[in-house]
Amino acid sequence: MSNKPQLYTSISPALLHLYDLSNSVVVIIDVFRATSTIASALYNGARCVIPVDSVPKAIEISKRIGGIAAGERDGKIADGLVHGNSPLEYGRELIEDQTLVLTTTNGTRLLQMALDNNADSIISGSFPNLSAVCDFLVKEKKNVVLGCAGWKDRFNLEDTLFAGAVIDRIRDHFTIHCDSSLMAERMYDAHRKDIYGFAPQLTHYHRLVERFGLIEDIRFCLTEDVANVLPLYQEGKLVRS
Repeated sequence: MSNKPQLYTSISPALLHLYDLSNSVVVIIDVFRATSTIASALYNGARCVIPVDSVPKAIEISKRIGGIAAGERDGKIADGLVHGNSPLEYGRELIEDQTLVLTTTNGTRLLQMALDNNADSIISGSFPNLSAVCDFLVKEKKNVVLGCAGWKDRFNLEDTLFAGAVIDRIRDHFTIHCDSSLMAERMYDAHRKDIYGFAPQLTHYHRLVERFGLIEDIRFCLTEDVANVLPLYQEGKLVRS
């Protein structure tokens, strides 16, 4: 019997309740674009990112603390906000020493669900901080649930590809009896040499590129370790660990 910790992949928020989160590290994965943006902001010197579930709450909190309210609904900047969910928006000149109050369609909601289900600890991950995520998971020696944000509870490929990239690197440290993890790893392995070339087949790619022209965002979100920090959730905030 292996005494390695277990690793599971939840391919949709609608399935998260099926996993025991109470003694697990939950990785929030929303590649296009929330968790890529969180990594970018913290990498460029943000004090912290406060994830919230509504636009009014983002505006109210940012006014109260002098932060930057930001977020999107269905891929575009949410009404009432000046800043959106583009990782390229949060360069050092804008975000250094600032607090980002962020609301997104899928990622912030999944984080709240992980909290509601008593996750032991929560981090956020995407290709820009792949190594930091993997290093942390190996070091913690706890069970892991890779939580894919998907799109409005539907499966999406990019989050599952990232889960596969994590599994590819750390599988020797974990016991994995989980078909969704096996699928994620196989899918990543099939496309690892050119994930960016595979991207135009993704539905979310079309949503972001054809409607909003966000090709550079996509490129950033699929590039490994360009913002290699570890966002750790503590007391309502994601901080650079």
